[in-house]
Amino acid sequence: MTRDALVVGVGARRGVPADEVLGLIRAALEAAGLAAGDVAELATLDTRADEPGIAGAAAALGVPLRAYPARTLADTPVPHSSAATRTAVGTGSVAEAAALVSGAELLVPKRKSASATCAVARLDRLAGDRASTNGSEPSTMAAMLPPTKHTDNAGPDLRHHGDAEVRGLDLTDLAVNVRTGTPPDWLRERIAASLGSLAAYPDGRHARAAVAGRHGLPEERVLLTAGAAEAFVLIARALPARRPVVVHPQFTEPEAALRAAGHEVGRVVLRPEDGFRLDPAAVPEDADLVVVGNPTNPTSVLHPAGVLEKLARPGRTLVVDEAFMDAVPGEHEALSDRQDVPGLVVLRSLTKTWGLAGLRIGYVLADPGTVALLQEAQPLWPVSSPALAAAQACMEPRALVEAADAADRVEVDRAHLLAGLAEFSEVRVVEPAAGPFVLIRLERADEVRELLRSRGFAARRGDTFPGLGSEWLRLAVRDRVTTNRFLQALDLALQGLPRRAGG
Repeated sequence: MTRDALVVGVGARRGVPADEVLGLIRAALEAAGLAAGDVAELATLDTRADEPGIAGAAAALGVPLRAYPARTLADTPVPHSSAATRTAVGTGSVAEAAALVSGAELLVPKRKSASATCAVARLDRLAGDRASTNGSEPSTMAAMLPPTKHTDNAGPDLRHHGDAEVRGLDLTDLAVNVRTGTPPDWLRERIAASLGSLAAYPDGRHARAAVAGRHGLPEERVLLTAGAAEAFVLIARALPARRPVVVHPQFTEPEAALRAAGHEVGRVVLRPEDGFRLDPAAVPEDADLVVVGNPTNPTSVLHPAGVLEKLARPGRTLVVDEAFMDAVPGEHEALSDRQDVPGLVVLRSLTKTWGLAGLRIGYVLADPGTVALLQEAQPLWPVSSPALAAAQACMEPRALVEAADAADRVEVDRAHLLAGLAEFSEVRVVEPAAGPFVLIRLERADEVRELLRSRGFAARRGDTFPGLGSEWLRLAVRDRVTTNRFLQALDLALQGLPRRAGG
């Protein structure tokens, strides 16, 4: 017999701890003989959706948090009404009303703790869908999690990144895709000059204007962020999405941010036998938020702009992560300057080309309405004055010329690395590669990676990317001298693999 899915309505005072909310919910379920595993969603008043205690409880249960405006709750009759609550909020019970908006039948009436209330209803999927069309969407405010929590069911460790391969170790870094020898002296000087104004609050107007000018866009289409990673969190929190889809293998932070915000995330996994090329038809028609990288980390595949445009349609947000696009000579497949693609959101980072990972600076390019939604989800003064100074400096003509020269050098250095890798019969490379890194496949790659570490080189493991496994490694493109040393180390590592029994 199929058990009913449940919706738990929650009301709470400001500052309620997540443990209290979670404990109240579990006690209510247990007393009614209901299972926590049958809870499909939490629901609350929209002005409480950002409350860490409620968001944290939803995250701990692994379910989305749906938020309703006060008028919706006020129109929902409740069996146990409180006059004080009705005066304050407009409904006699936030918990019961929130449960019943999407619920077909109240199973557990309002229960109270010191600072919270909850009620449980049998979930009516059709009622939930109707409510969504009337102003309610799954809330995205459940991001108050430890880094890896709520991604347990996602398979690979989505929070593992290349910096973990080299942190605290004296290794030649092929695991992180930041250009070596950066930031350049002139950029260091501009950042240092900004330190004299640290007493003043950051003012992003000049940097925003510079970014807009660099892309030929109105300023209201630009949002400055503390790196691209913050942008993914803002997208997950602020943009409505009932069926988000991430195209993999790619940078894992977009999915991690969506999952942390309570979304159930779909995956479109590209296949190595297809060269990890994207067929737009593989993306479900009902996906209303799609995330794709271009060029894609870690595959180094550059998708044609015309292919990505086919993903755009009214009612869908298309997020294109162009963090590595400035490493592509001419940026010929970029969508960053486009204003005619519906629902397009482009992310850019200054981390890779300019060596500013520690400063945290990036930006979003989107229609003004989307920018406004994302900006509302940001804290005040999200980007520091030194980061703003760096952003403005990196948009200047001489910086763009230097970035273009760097992209040309990456192309030459990548060709040298690919030629060297072609000498190894054991190695298969994903080609054509367009980014400042390449993806390789070889048997026993995990053992090879450890042998490379013993010889002073850090490579990025591939098994933390959905769609890849332990036989994959990502290698950052470096100068010829470094590459030659690496190729020698790779040769010795392959020779040094211990024989397997029966081999």
